[in-house]
Formats: sequence, C-alpha cells, structure tokens
Amino acid sequence: MRPRALRWLHRVSYTWNRLPLRVRLVAGFAAAMLIVLTGAGAFVYLRVRYALDLRLNEDLSAQATQLVDTVGSGAAPAVSPGTSYQLLDANNQVVAASPGLTGTSLLRPEQTATALHRGLRADRGDLFAISGHTLRLYAVPLHPGATWPVGTPAVAVLAVRRDQRDEALRELIAQLTLANLAALAVASLVGYRLARAALTPVERYRIEAARIAAGATGVRLAVPADSHDEVARLGHTLNTMLAALETALDRERRFVNDASHELRTPLTLLSAELELALRRPRSTAELEQTVTAAAADTADLIRLAEALLTVGVQPDQADADEVDLRDLLTDVVARYQVTATDTHVALHTQAEVTLLVRGDATRLEQVVTNLLDNAVRHGTAPITAMADRTADVIRLTVHDHGTGIDPEFLPRAAERFSRANTARTTPGTGLGLSLVDAIVAAHHGQLRICSRGAHHRTSDRFDVGCEHPATGTTITVLIRAAHQPDQHPSAP
Repeated sequence: MRPRALRWLHRVSYTWNRLPLRVRLVAGFAAAMLIVLTGAGAFVYLRVRYALDLRLNEDLSAQATQLVDTVGSGAAPAVSPGTSYQLLDANNQVVAASPGLTGTSLLRPEQTATALHRGLRADRGDLFAISGHTLRLYAVPLHPGATWPVGTPAVAVLAVRRDQRDEALRELIAQLTLANLAALAVASLVGYRLARAALTPVERYRIEAARIAAGATGVRLAVPADSHDEVARLGHTLNTMLAALETALDRERRFVNDASHELRTPLTLLSAELELALRRPRSTAELEQTVTAAAADTADLIRLAEALLTVGVQPDQADADEVDLRDLLTDVVARYQVTATDTHVALHTQAEVTLLVRGDATRLEQVVTNLLDNAVRHGTAPITAMADRTADVIRLTVHDHGTGIDPEFLPRAAERFSRANTARTTPGTGLGLSLVDAIVAAHHGQLRICSRGAHHRTSDRFDVGCEHPATGTTITVLIRAAHQPDQHPSAP
C-alpha cells in the first residue's frame, strides 16, 4: 500500500477513535442498516424487473412465432399494434420493416450472425436514457441452418418499446431510495436515543469516579434496584470494588497508625534511656545497665520491624522446595517442650509418614512458631499441635483449652495490630496471626480460627470441614499437599 494511502488510513482511524462512543455506535448501526436496506431494495428491484421482463419476453415470443409463420407462408408480415419488426438478410441489411424502421438494422452485425442460428434477445437504450427511444428486441432465424442469398430475409427482428417498463423501474428505484433513506434516518435516530440511554448510566459512573478520584469518600454508584442488565451488573461490580478499596485503604491507614504507635514506644524508651545516661557521668556498671536496656529495646525494634516486613511477604511458589510439615512441627514442639517450663505442649499426629507441601521452610516454621507462641501466651494448657492429611490437603492444627476468643472478634483476629480486650495486658504487638495469615495466603492456603462454637475462615480455598474440640480455641492452617501419598498411614 502506498505511503499516501497509509497516511490517509491513519488519519481516518485517528479521527474515528476520537469520536464519542455513541456517535461511533450510531455510525456503525447506520452502516449496517444501509447495507441491509440496500440489499432488500436490490432484491425487490430485481424481482420486479424480472416480472416486467418476463411479460415483455412472452409477448415478443408470441409475436415472433406469428411473424415467422406469415413470412413462411408468403403472406405479408403482420404483427400486433405497438410491435415493430425488421426482416434482415444474412449481411444485416434491412429487407422489409415496419414504418419508421426501414433504415439501419436494429442489430449489430455480430448479433445478426448469432440470430441466423438461434433466438437472440437484446435491448437498445439505457434505463435512464434521456432520449427515451428504448426498445426490447427479439431476433429469430427464419430457417435455421439454411443458406440465404443476399437480399433474401434470413432473420426476423421484433421490437417493442420499453417506456412503460423503464418508467416503472425508475419509479420503483426512486420510491425505494426515499423509503430506505427515511428508514435509515428513523433507525439512526432510534439507535442514537438507545445508545444515549444505554450510555447515560456509564456517564454517571464516570462522574462519580471523578468525584472519588478527587478525594470523595463513601461514594457509591446509583444502580437501579429493578435492573439486571450489563450496565447494572457493572455498577454492582464497581460498588463492590469501591467497598473493597475503601476497606483496604482503611486497613492500611490503621496499619500505619498502629505501626507508628508500636514503633514510638520502644523508640521513646530507647531515647529516654540514652538521654538519662548522658545527663551526668555514670559508672561502668550503670553504663553497662543502660547499654543492656538499650540493646533489649533495639532487639524489640528489630523483631517488630521484621514482623512488619514479613506481614506483606509474597514468596514465589513456582520454584518452592518440598517441606515436610510433620518433621517441622515435631522440631518446633520439641523446642517448646524444653523451653516452656510452665506450659505442657503435647504433639499428636494422625497422618502419613511424611506430610509434604511446597513452600518456604523458614516461613512455614514461622507459622508454627507463631501459632504455638500465641497458644502459650493467651491459652491454657494442655496445648495440642496436630498435623494430618485429608484428601489432597495438609491440615495443621493448634488447640488450647483456654476461655476462647469472643466470636465477634474472630473476623478481626488476623488483622494487623488487632488484639482482643483480654489480651491487651499480655506482651505482644498483635502481629502474630496477621503474620501467619500473610504467609499462609502466600502459600495459597487457608487460615481458620475457631472458638466458642464460632468459625472464621480467611478465604474459601478449601471445602474441608472442621475437626476439633468444642471448647477452647483452635487455629487451623490448610495447605495443598505437594503430591498424592504413596505410603499407607502409620501412627507415630
């Protein structure tokens, strides 16, 4: 394609894309209607022309038979009124003709050559000819295959005027053109109104979105309650998205506020200790005590910062290693049984020899540690940790026999810095379960918190029932197994 044509197409495409959507919809609808109406008009025109031509052809065929019979019998040629004739020799010369047709032959030489052997139909004059001298011709051989001397009639040509036929077709074309234009105008108007009515809610949505972008809060799109079309479904979806965005924004704001509050306390203590140490000369023992306290505060800050960073972790599971949750759970519980002197931690497993999942062993160990730490800190002995398998899901459960969690607090238990009223007097930052939830979600798993007969799931990934005591608090982690088991279950 030439560069000039390419530039022209580019300009047309650019102009088209800049037009309003409703204009483009109407233009496309009008173009489709124009094609349909043109096709329908062409079909009607062809059918009417066929009917009119059939009538003319039948009349000419009858007249041709009569003319050939009269010429063959030696009588004077005779045709019906309104029909003219010419008798031509083999050289396309007029031998006899109706009054007014005695001059030039109505046929061209090649047409006469064809008519010496078979019938021939032809037209003289165009449908829209200005002169109006339009004829329908029908030429037949007088004696097909014979040899005729020059000047002897060899071809009979019948002619009838097409004035009425052409006038009817021209009128039909005019009427179809006017009707199609009127139908196209009405259809375009209706299409424009329909497009405007369909896009009006979208424009309202755009205005509301502009308000939200400008900082408006609590705004929802007005969706008719009795409408269930595509635009209404789009409105409901956008409202759901706005609610989710506002919830996420509130959660992030709360996280920033809580994080700044949690960080301010150790930083303030650290600053105060250092300022006190610098106010007057201190002994070596006092300086060691101050440095020790500062180191402890610094360690708390490091742990808090690591927890904050880990909450948002999203490790890549594509190349994750296989981790045996049973061995991991056994090792962590063994450490707790050595260090937790005031709390009895029991390990009970009812599973295969191995419980393999794909993931980050360090992060998964952090999950088990946080769950046990949470149970030791807020629960009551005995604490039971169990890992088993159901179908293709590995299930890790930590249960304590404490008073449990308020059912109303369960949906917020895994939120960052969220702490129940009964836990505010105990050490902690409220990041434990939030950290567990983040790591489990990154491993495409599910966290469940069940207490006092109430159940809360952080996701709907697995449809596996809960199996735990009715009392106390049970926290369950579900992660898809790395592969189907190839060994029979055995007791530990």
